[in-house]
Amino acid sequence: MDPQPWVLVAGVLLLVGVLASKPSSRYGVPGLLLFLGLGMLAGSDGIGGIEFDDVELARSFGIVALAFILFSGGLSTKYVDIRRVLAPGLTLATVGVAVTALALGGLSSWLLDISLQEGFLLGAVVASTDAAAVFAILRSRGIAMEQRLGSMLELESGSNDPAAVFLTLAMIDVIEGDAGAGGIVASFFLQMSIGLVAGYVLARIASWTINRVALDFDGLYPVLTFAFVLIVLEGVTQLGGSGFLALYVAGVTLGNRSFVHKRSLTRFHDAVAWLMQIGMFVMLGLLVFPSDFPDVVWPALAVTALLMFVARPLAAFATLLPYRLPARQIAFVSWVGLRGATPIILATFPVAAGLENSSVLFNVVFFVVLTSVLIQGTTISTTAKWLKLGGDPPPPREISFDSVITGDDGPQLHEVTVPPASPAAGRALLELGLPAGVLVVLVRRDDRSFMPQGGTVLEVDDDVLIVAEEEHRRRLAELFDAPLVDLEVHDVVETVEPGEPDEPEGRAGTQGS
Repeated sequence: MDPQPWVLVAGVLLLVGVLASKPSSRYGVPGLLLFLGLGMLAGSDGIGGIEFDDVELARSFGIVALAFILFSGGLSTKYVDIRRVLAPGLTLATVGVAVTALALGGLSSWLLDISLQEGFLLGAVVASTDAAAVFAILRSRGIAMEQRLGSMLELESGSNDPAAVFLTLAMIDVIEGDAGAGGIVASFFLQMSIGLVAGYVLARIASWTINRVALDFDGLYPVLTFAFVLIVLEGVTQLGGSGFLALYVAGVTLGNRSFVHKRSLTRFHDAVAWLMQIGMFVMLGLLVFPSDFPDVVWPALAVTALLMFVARPLAAFATLLPYRLPARQIAFVSWVGLRGATPIILATFPVAAGLENSSVLFNVVFFVVLTSVLIQGTTISTTAKWLKLGGDPPPPREISFDSVITGDDGPQLHEVTVPPASPAAGRALLELGLPAGVLVVLVRRDDRSFMPQGGTVLEVDDDVLIVAEEEHRRRLAELFDAPLVDLEVHDVVETVEPGEPDEPEGRAGTQGS
């Protein structure tokens, strides 16, 4: 086999990117900044000397990477957290993007000596906040804030990319003379509507498929959901909808439903999102040439200042004041408008289209992102405390199980044997409709005991070990059509024999929902 040097280079860059995440979380430096810096150091202007100028490849990879990042972010988003902030969050993610693009575009055309249309194109490119950066920073240990505010920021960052992508493509069409204002508005509502409906419907189909496909190898389930992301992205786009919006909606929908291997699949997509994030940022860092920065540094700094102190605050206050949010919360929202990979990826669209001044726009956008991450990304925690919106994370609790599952209060251990006429016989645990807080932890069948998964089908004469509150005893007795026997912990330890357990992650799917 011939040597493939690029394989070694890719492995080294990924390894360094992973190791760079350590100081990122410890010292509050956004990982985006470190990954971009790594790419710049490895590029033709850096010590690595890697020649890379394939804009189309970077654009294509960036689109796929963003798709997996948005899906993973949606997968770990709880609907109960975003339900109260749907209206302000979505308004900020749509109207706020348009206000940012218009406000910044008009001022940038004068600063950069470009046409007004090109200025609006620049505004559209940098109008969206970065989902990966906001998810990582807001969920880090160093920041604690009001849950409603944090949920709204995550919702905005996860759902505003479709609007920015649409506006960018629309402005390119306008510059090329291929679009009118009326058609742009109609196309926007059509794309968002298709993306919203398709994402929800496809996620329901996916959860049904995962629970019933019964694959012979557990390792194929991540492949199944990986393929799902690709199919949704391109399939919805082919239908004329927003693939990005569809994937975020699909992620949220799936994340709030019960399906087999949910815990392991969520972790898998979190790992894929990190892989995509590191690869995307490093590739975009390779694409830029720092030697071109001196020509745009001062105009780019001016554009950054306008974005952070004029356009973003204007968008935040214009969209959130009608919802009567406190001024200090809106001020914080305006400051957490981190720019990231999305603007850089969108900046490759004009370059790929061959527009005049596209290279200048790309360098300005890259510089704006670097400055935004460096200034805003490292001061979010300080700003939250200054505005009295956050505080120190709660101290870790000392957990004792002495009074749990052994006393008269709290959840108790119960055992039930599945009789021949039981409604539970022949049904999967996910199909039983177990009450919230009920957990099936062990099944004894014939001469072996195993930990069940959500898709485990109960059989007649199965002995089932359940952890549940006393209030659920009657409901469980009805579900199994059999009496429950109370147990002590030592009873379970003495009677369980080594068996061939199912995958431990499946325990998450056995809990009532």
